[in-house]
Amino acid sequence: MLPTEKQYVQWFENETLRHRHARWLSQSNQVPPARIVSVDDKTTADEAYRLACAGTSMLWYGDFQNARQLLQALTRRIERSEQRKISKAANKNKSAEPTAESLVLPEVLSKRIPNLFHQQRQAQAQRSRILSRLLLELDAGYVSQLRRAPDVSAACTAAFGELDESCLLSFRDLQGVLGAAGWRAKGVPIESLGLSVFPHYGVFAPTRHEYVQLLLDAPLPDACDVAFDIGTGTGLLAIILAQRGVQQVVATDLNPRALACASENFARLELDAVQLQQADLFPTDAPLANLIVCNPPWLPAKPTSPLEYAVYDANSAMLRGFLQGAKPHLAEQGEVWLILSDLAEHLQLRSRDELLGWFADAGLEVKYRLDTQPKHGRSQDTTDPLFAARSAEITSLWCLVPFDN
Repeated sequence: MLPTEKQYVQWFENETLRHRHARWLSQSNQVPPARIVSVDDKTTADEAYRLACAGTSMLWYGDFQNARQLLQALTRRIERSEQRKISKAANKNKSAEPTAESLVLPEVLSKRIPNLFHQQRQAQAQRSRILSRLLLELDAGYVSQLRRAPDVSAACTAAFGELDESCLLSFRDLQGVLGAAGWRAKGVPIESLGLSVFPHYGVFAPTRHEYVQLLLDAPLPDACDVAFDIGTGTGLLAIILAQRGVQQVVATDLNPRALACASENFARLELDAVQLQQADLFPTDAPLANLIVCNPPWLPAKPTSPLEYAVYDANSAMLRGFLQGAKPHLAEQGEVWLILSDLAEHLQLRSRDELLGWFADAGLEVKYRLDTQPKHGRSQDTTDPLFAARSAEITSLWCLVPFDN
């Protein structure tokens, strides 16, 4: 839905100098652009790239499909620029005089990995800023007047809600809206369950789901009548628990979009045993749980958009909060199932000793652990600067119990 505080953007059309204004929409909550120029089919990709790099936003007045091509051309120029920086850094390292440290290659690589991660995050942020400079205007009801523009009103209404005034948004955000509408229509197939889940706009799509088999393989606690799914998102973990026969599942999330998404997925599957509650971590007014499951964000870094909250967890705040709060909500002989990748450890953003220390501080100990290897394409991409970390990644289901169990 739209943010409660309305933001507007103002600009002058290049030719007429007529003053214009419209509602500003931003998926990543970016501030309205300060400088806008009009561009169209005559604008070259090089001109657009120079403007975007200089911080100037461009309002598109040309053909809709040509705007898509321009965005692709901008992406290629960003990639070339990034590749030149990588090559320059590589040549600099080659020309440097060898030192005792540089001869110990694994240690050198080990020290570089955290820097590579942060450099990649900075490059991604810069890419996002540049690509978000291409804007388009939609009339009330999200109607586009551009030539060859598709009907985007239904997708935008689903993402932002009803709007009875004109608006300005980045072309890249509109592509995200249309992509989310596609996922919502066709769903994400979960082969091991024989079903699909249907993500909403602003809710992380579980396109990577090798951990599902871990949840199917782990033995349920004895007399597992009540289970919590903390941070449910699309509701996938709650669906698994309900299908495994847990009589009462309470799924929580703080994001209203996630709650609406999960509710729709539960209704599709007629899962009457699942209850939804908006909560920051644990539910209120619920019985003690025999099982508490959580698939928190895996990487301790600051998210830059609402969607990134499913991936990045600044200072591991959610993970540590979940662990600290779990024990009081457990019934006798209850278990905690934590789904967590060790990618942060390979990136040296968190150590295994830190994680085990957090378990102990929360009064929990490891009963057993199930592991699986990644199957996504990036784990096989040898050109990725973080390939060494990604290829070594293991995703685990940690079964934790209180010390006195």
